Amino acid sequence: MQKKFKNLETKLVHSGEPEPRIEGSVCMPVFQSSTFEYSGQKSYHDLKYIRLNNTPNHTALHRKLAAIENAEAGLVFASGMAAISTALLTFLSAGDHILAQGSLYGGTHDLFTKDLPALGITCDFIPDDKSTWESKIRPETKIIYCESMTNPLLQIIDLEAVVEFAKAHQLISIVDNTFPSPVNFRPAEWGFDLSAHSCTKYLNGHSDIVAGSVMGKEDMIEKITHKLNHLGGTLDPHTCFLLHRGIKTLAVRVKYQNESTLKIAEFLNNHESVEKVNYPGLKDHPQYKLAEKFFDGFSGMISFELKGTVEEADRFIENITLPVSAPSLGGVETLITRPALTSHSGMSPEERIAQGISDNLIRLSVGIESTEDLIEDFDQAFARALR
Repeated sequence: MQKKFKNLETKLVHSGEPEPRIEGSVCMPVFQSSTFEYSGQKSYHDLKYIRLNNTPNHTALHRKLAAIENAEAGLVFASGMAAISTALLTFLSAGDHILAQGSLYGGTHDLFTKDLPALGITCDFIPDDKSTWESKIRPETKIIYCESMTNPLLQIIDLEAVVEFAKAHQLISIVDNTFPSPVNFRPAEWGFDLSAHSCTKYLNGHSDIVAGSVMGKEDMIEKITHKLNHLGGTLDPHTCFLLHRGIKTLAVRVKYQNESTLKIAEFLNNHESVEKVNYPGLKDHPQYKLAEKFFDGFSGMISFELKGTVEEADRFIENITLPVSAPSLGGVETLITRPALTSHSGMSPEERIAQGISDNLIRLSVGIESTEDLIEDFDQAFARALR
């Protein structure tokens, strides 16, 4: 019987841990064994084998992931895209149709517009205005998909309306919850069927692994597990161990990042060199009221546009000294990038423009460095880039 804990901070540390502790070990050991002794299992999916996601390292993580989002079950994958694609392919087949939020992570957008259509699965993108959604639905629509905060523009759809629409039309509701993390938003509490994460980002938090997860309804997670067992996008035990370790500090990291990022967003919003700041914690953000309704914090992600040219945006990044110019996000170190070159480079310029992603848009993932030091660094970089 697994112990139940009330508060997230305690769940992050103690939920899912083996009981009793293995040989008294405080830390979860790495079970570096590809296979395990047969013990009478009747189902193929219950055989103990790394690819079947049921080693002790996997099962401990599954329990912890479910607990921190107050979901019924959880499942880990080899990457965030493995999590998203496997979940979708579990419930979709040729002839089916998806409704998806209009502004998404570039890899997901490419999956919806290139890879799934090759399998006979189509997608229509919906705007934030829920009054238009009815006109997009078809008899073959099976899923409605969104991001709790979009990458990279930090847009927020009415998440409650997405769930209500899904229930009214018998659709499966899926949300990518990577940006807020479970510290700021727990989709199961709002009625979502499934939530997906790139665990590479906040859940691990140390820029040293690639992993993904899906949390949600137990019967759906079981079906996704069976699909994953055949597709094979399984996380190896040592990476499970690193994710298990990283996740324990999630609340401490994200709460600090929430506070630091709001201060940096306010600095950028008032800087003469900045044209526009996208951060839902700012009161002039168009979805501030929605963000306040759904989230316990506004995340460590910001995107902003300079008043200058693309070349000046590049010079700004080159003159930064603390943030690392690199793709990805959610780590303890601050990362900075232009999405047109990284996260959304697979999209055509026309597709990026349609989503509002300009070539000089800069995305910032704020780490746990001193807020004061970061602001001073940004200020000197603006001065050198735009002189």
